[in-house]
Amino acid sequence: MPKEFSRLDRIADVMQKEIAQLIQRELRDPRISMMTISHIKVSKDLSHAKVYVSVMHEEKAEETIATLNRAAGFLRGALAKRIQLRIMPALNFVYDDTNIRANRLSRLIDEAVKSDQRTPDEEKE
Repeated sequence: MPKEFSRLDRIADVMQKEIAQLIQRELRDPRISMMTISHIKVSKDLSHAKVYVSVMHEEKAEETIATLNRAAGFLRGALAKRIQLRIMPALNFVYDDTNIRANRLSRLIDEAVKSDQRTPDEEKE
């Protein structure tokens, strides 16, 4: 019977919680605000981890990701003190626009449904 929750998934889950706490408590950079860590993908050899971040203010996303990538070394060192791993993955922060695209698609679907529900009399006007 295959494992339902692999070691990489457990490591990614713990890293997500710890990175979120570190960003909230240790990083005092005003450029990092209103962001959420969506998920983390850890490579099989534990050498790299992609940290997917969604930002509330879309116009500040690029600046936030750049700031997080500059702080990646500090965060990696702080993680190494909190999590006991032989190899601490190098962190690469990536912008996750899944929520924005989902909202956009939802609006398009809602508009299509509304246009389909119009009566023929309304369309003539």
